[in-house]
Amino acid sequence: MKKELLEVFENRFPDRDYTIEICNPEFTSVCPKTGLPDFGTITIDYIPDKLCIELKSLKYYYLEFRNAGIFYENITNTILDHMVEVLKPRQITIKTEWKARGGITETVTVSYSAS
Repeated sequence: MKKELLEVFENRFPDRDYTIEICNPEFTSVCPKTGLPDFGTITIDYIPDKLCIELKSLKYYYLEFRNAGIFYENITNTILDHMVEVLKPRQITIKTEWKARGGITETVTVSYSAS
């Protein structure tokens, strides 16, 4: 996954704490064991500092996962690492919720705080 795809823009209200929530209910990747597609919802909740994520670049970043054989936990933590590196937010939480396969669902949540 190429974090270089992620673009940012200047936060015009850096002195104010506010939350941005971004939800992608159509995220896809590939199970590294079976090669079958995985479908999930990715939710990013963050309090920006000096930068905000540009949504079109985030969409193209997500597409990098489409054909990648990668476990749910690795997806969630990779997205967090890239967002922290690029955005340097005050606080961020990534939540991934995966559709049932074989009757089992999974949710993975990971957070970061600058303080």
